[in-house]
Amino acid sequence: MARSDRLFDILQILRDARVHRAQDIAARMGVSLRTLYRDMDRLAASGVPVSGTRGTGYRLADLVSLPPISLSPDELEALNLALAIAAEIAGSDLKPAVDSLTAKLDAALPQSAVPQADAWKFADAPFADAARGLGQMPTLRAAIKARQKLRITYTAQGGTVTSRVIWPLHLENWGRVWTLVAWCEARAAHRVFRLDLIGAAQALPELFSDEPGTTLADFRGAG
Repeated sequence: MARSDRLFDILQILRDARVHRAQDIAARMGVSLRTLYRDMDRLAASGVPVSGTRGTGYRLADLVSLPPISLSPDELEALNLALAIAAEIAGSDLKPAVDSLTAKLDAALPQSAVPQADAWKFADAPFADAARGLGQMPTLRAAIKARQKLRITYTAQGGTVTSRVIWPLHLENWGRVWTLVAWCEARAAHRVFRLDLIGAAQALPELFSDEPGTTLADFRGAG
C-alpha cells in the first residue's frame, strides 16, 4: 500500500475523535510500531490536527475558533477551498500575493484549523494535487442537497479506475484534502471517496431516500 493511501486510512480510523492506541492502529494497518510512529509524525508535520504521543494514543483534535469570530464547518470549507483554488490557478504575477495571503491566514488561524500551505505535499508518495477534483464540488453539493444519485469515475488504490453509482451524503475536508461520504450501490456499503481521485461526477435523474443502514447517521454510528 502506498504511504499516501495508508495515511488516508489512518485518518479514517481517527475520524471518530476517540483515542486509539498506536499498537492497535499499527495492527490494523499491518505495519510496525516504528512505521506507525513515522506516519503519525508525518501527519502532524503536515498540519493535520493529530494530538497524542507515543505510548498514550492518538486522536484528531477538535477544530477551534478564529478570534474574534467563529467559523462554521461550511465557512471553514469555503476558506480552504478558496486557498486551494487560488494556489492552483493563480498566474505568476499573483503567485507571491497568494503565498503571502496564505501565510497570513495560516499565522492567524489555529494550526488545527488551516494547515500550512505545504500541508499534504509529502516528499514521497504525496497526495496528488489536492485541488484536483474540486471542480466536482458544485455537482456533489447540489446532489447532497437534492438527495440525487451520482455516477462517478473513481481511481481506487492501485490505480484501478471504476465507475459506480453512489448516494452522496456528506462532504468533509482534512486540511487541503476533501472527502465525500457516500453509500455505494456496487459495494452495498458506505465508502469515503477522495475528491482528488474523482475523475467525473454525473447527476442521475433518480433520487434516493433513507433506508436502514445507508444513512450518514448509520455511517457515523458504525465507527
